[in-house]
Amino acid sequence: MSDPYANGPKIDLLWLSEPDMIEAGVTDSAACVETMEETLILLADGDYRMAGASGNSHGAQINFPDNPEHEGMPANGPDRRFMAMPAYIGGRFRSTGVKWYGSNTENRQHDLPRSIHVFVLNDTVTGAPKAVMSANLLSAYRTGAVPAVGVKHLAVENAETVGIIGPGVMSRTIFASSLTQRPSIKHLKIKGRSAGSTQRTADWFRENFPQLESVTVVDTEQEAIEGSDILIGGTSTSPDGPQGFPYFKREWLKPGALVLCPAAARFDEDFIKDESTRLVVDYTGLYSEWFHENGPDVTYEQLLGIPGNRWWDMKEEGVLPEERLVNIGDIASGKALGRQNDDEIFCYSIGGMPVEDVAWAFDLYNNAVEKGIGTPLNLWDTPTLS
Repeated sequence: MSDPYANGPKIDLLWLSEPDMIEAGVTDSAACVETMEETLILLADGDYRMAGASGNSHGAQINFPDNPEHEGMPANGPDRRFMAMPAYIGGRFRSTGVKWYGSNTENRQHDLPRSIHVFVLNDTVTGAPKAVMSANLLSAYRTGAVPAVGVKHLAVENAETVGIIGPGVMSRTIFASSLTQRPSIKHLKIKGRSAGSTQRTADWFRENFPQLESVTVVDTEQEAIEGSDILIGGTSTSPDGPQGFPYFKREWLKPGALVLCPAAARFDEDFIKDESTRLVVDYTGLYSEWFHENGPDVTYEQLLGIPGNRWWDMKEEGVLPEERLVNIGDIASGKALGRQNDDEIFCYSIGGMPVEDVAWAFDLYNNAVEKGIGTPLNLWDTPTLS
């Protein structure tokens, strides 16, 4: 590791715009999967820190009241929030950073993304900023790569058919990352909300993945699920599922199926309790922290429907042994068993953590420095106050 004090008090940093990030390799799905695998192993080994007293918090969030009393304060609305997600990750990274974003569904009406992200990468010793990055793609591609670590270790080797429920940006990056791990994928089934937008998404997949033999729009979640080797649940709402969440009924799941759950998903509790159902999470510490931050009275439905939160509730209720919840990092490192046969059904819950942003940002920053990408900025030559 280079000496963080070598330049004395002078601090320079790098600004990376979205085009800079693309040039630095942010859309390299295969490389991102490898980096996320490293990160998830470090998580399982404990070589990390996130926010909160336990070091496991997803981050700090600002919400707004439904009826603000003060002039100028925004009212609560769909996906309206600000969030800061700080973390440290060890291993070869040994880096610290924070993702900061604002979110508002109304942005869509103005040709803006729902969430707008920036990321700051810091020197872990001095705290000095090393880079400020455009982070929408950073976030999207690490979000796609974490489920694909599950595909690498848990999907059947000859997986051919993928079913998507909720074909948004997240499902697109998950599919792209999954294809790097299972190039055997030939068929894609898509269940969306509206016929027009779903058909446009299907056309996008045909254009961007010409190796696929078929891309089919289906009318029901059952059609998307039945016969699929890999399933991507990419939405938090569903008119078909119980309580408005996508519903993965046991009878619809193909033997050997892998269900990727980076958003809402509902399963029958008898299916989850069945010891033959393999339950995998990105990291148990995240679900433990969510439980303690929100208390037992906040249901998993209120926590975006991410199924790992319900599994943790069941653990706390004493109806699901904690050892049933296995970290994907332990499977990746060989400390826990992965797939044992082609009939096992895996459900993989992904909550998303800022350590993942830090790790991918570290690699992209180093790519940018090596290739001379980005705009150098000066914080100061000598601080006025020190």
